[in-house]
Parts: sequence; C-alpha cells; structure tokens
Amino acid sequence: MTVILVIVCFLVFIVVDFSLNRRKAMQTVSGEASRAAASAWGAEYVDGFLVPRSVSYHSGHSWLVRERKNLMRVGADEFAAALAGRVEKIELPKVGQWIRQGQKAFTFIRDGQKTEMVSPTEGEVMEVNAEVLGNPALLRQDPYGKGWLLSVHVPDEESTGRNLVPQKLVGEWMREAVERLYAMQPSLAGAVAADGGRPAEDLLATLPGADWKDVTGKFFLTN
Repeated sequence: MTVILVIVCFLVFIVVDFSLNRRKAMQTVSGEASRAAASAWGAEYVDGFLVPRSVSYHSGHSWLVRERKNLMRVGADEFAAALAGRVEKIELPKVGQWIRQGQKAFTFIRDGQKTEMVSPTEGEVMEVNAEVLGNPALLRQDPYGKGWLLSVHVPDEESTGRNLVPQKLVGEWMREAVERLYAMQPSLAGAVAADGGRPAEDLLATLPGADWKDVTGKFFLTN
C-alpha cells in the first residue's frame, strides 16, 4: 500500500511539474512573439502600445509615413485606435480634397456619437482606404497596416515635418499621453501594464462613467 501511495504521489508531481513548465514555456513564446512583432515593425512598445519607429507622429495621435517623394500614407496610432475602440463607421475626406495639417480630417462614429481626428499633414487626398471604410474594425486590429486611412500628395514635406513630434521625443510623448489618460480615468491604471502588457481592444468600453467623445477629443486635439 505504501509503495502504491509513493507511486501515485510521484505521478502527481510529474503532472504538476509538466503543467507548470508548459505554462512557463507558453508565456516565453508569447513574449518572444510580442518582441518579434515589434522587431518586424521596427518598433518598440511604450507602456504597452506599439509605436513603430518607421512612421512619424502628430501630437493629435495621427501618423504618416513617406511612400515616395511627395506622397504620404496617413493613419491613426494604436493609442488613438484603442481609445476609439469598436467604431461602427469611419468618415474620410474624398479623393481630390485638400486637407490641412492640424485641422479635422477623420471622423469615427459609435453609439450615435462622433469623434474627430486632425490630419498630420497638408495636401491633396490621392486615395482613401476602402477596406477600412467597409470594415472599421481594421483600425483597431492593424492601425499601422490594413487600418491605414489616406494617401496624401504633400507638396511641402519640410513644412509638414516641422510640426510633428520629434523622433527622439516620441517615447516620452506617448508615455505622457498614457499618464494623462490614467489621471483622467484612474480605473484604467491597470489596463496597460508597464511590463509589456497590451492595451484592451476598447479602452473606454468598460468604464460607464467615461465620456467617449470628450476623452477622445482631448487626445485627438479636437475639443
């Protein structure tokens, strides 16, 4: 009987040890995948938010990247996409329309409310992303990829660059944005972990007291 008990205890120990090691392995793989994604983007995570170094940022949380001379692709950064959350509709300027840097250019709609974002550049709209118009969820799922918004012909690239967040200050700027959000909505303080945790898909959805239009407008510089 004693021998049987010893064997049973030994088997239980093996199962528990296997389970714990498997969990550690899964966590390690998950962490490595996260770092691989950041590396693929030429990016780093700032307080949990993906911040590609290959794009430039406007202080209203829109981004742009140079596709070729005088042509820029434009979108909303991951912080903006997480704040906007599950938008039901996106409105963009029409092809041929002239947009101005720092002025309202994009509209996100959810639950009958609208919030707007400003353009990171000035120029003529050459193309709008029909895919994100048909599937607004792409804005949150892939803000720097399939969730892009516009392509813009920018005659004066130098002037545009002077009004963007300096590259060396992007990390500090994003950290300050997250801290401001925590100060406005203390319940979110644990939603984005400083140890590399990822933000919720819809940051404000679980906060019944949060005014979506007001909070987004403050960060998007449209309030």
